[in-house]
Amino acid sequence: MSREPDAGRAALEQGHYYRKQLGCNSTVIAWTHRARFEVGLGLIGAAPGRLLDYGCGDGTFLAMAADRLELGWGADIAAEQVDEARRRLAGFTNLHFSTIAELSAPSHASTYDVVTCMETLEHCTDDVVQIVLGDLARLVKPGGRVVISVPIETGPTFLLKLLVRKAAAWRGLSDYRYYESYSAANALRMIFAGRGRPFPRPVYTDGGSPYHSHYGFNWKVLREKVREHLQIEATHFSPLGFSRGLASSQAWFVCRPLR
Repeated sequence: MSREPDAGRAALEQGHYYRKQLGCNSTVIAWTHRARFEVGLGLIGAAPGRLLDYGCGDGTFLAMAADRLELGWGADIAAEQVDEARRRLAGFTNLHFSTIAELSAPSHASTYDVVTCMETLEHCTDDVVQIVLGDLARLVKPGGRVVISVPIETGPTFLLKLLVRKAAAWRGLSDYRYYESYSAANALRMIFAGRGRPFPRPVYTDGGSPYHSHYGFNWKVLREKVREHLQIEATHFSPLGFSRGLASSQAWFVCRPLR
């Protein structure tokens, strides 16, 4: 199903996301992201069948899961990223990649046993969040599972992440030097955020589609939007799941279609 292990590992580690996060020189950043992928692999199960990774980035998760998949399909909004994943991961014969726009084809509807969407929805504007959640519900098989992960940027985790990012920026690591600064008032709103949005989030374009950074993201608000499209069966946290999110960097929603 997949290429020879050493060659597969080399192709995996060449991905830009892998190098930026899992291969980061910051021990804390690398650890939290490795923990996230371990949780993701656990939630999809040992034999998930046909899996779609919606917002697949450089294909890191699919490459890590390839040996347990009947078929893995990665979709991303950026055509150049799709082309790069196709080229670099071509040796994984059970992995395929397309743009998200191509998922509108009828052949994808109700096709996948598991649909994952990891670290994507926090970057979407409100109208796009609704589109993506509708897609996830449309693409999963009846009775299948949708696994969503988003970052925790509120409560005690907010303070910890702020310190880690500041340290990474000081060391000149990757894009962390561009992370936005919080005013004292907005920082307090993030620490004590409930289910309401703490404050308006900035929108960026960079010449493309509008998007958000992590700034001001509230996972509890997103969870309520997920419930409009999918039934949430369980909520998990990583790492340090026993803390129920108080010391974790990601929240996970394991969902079933409403139909």
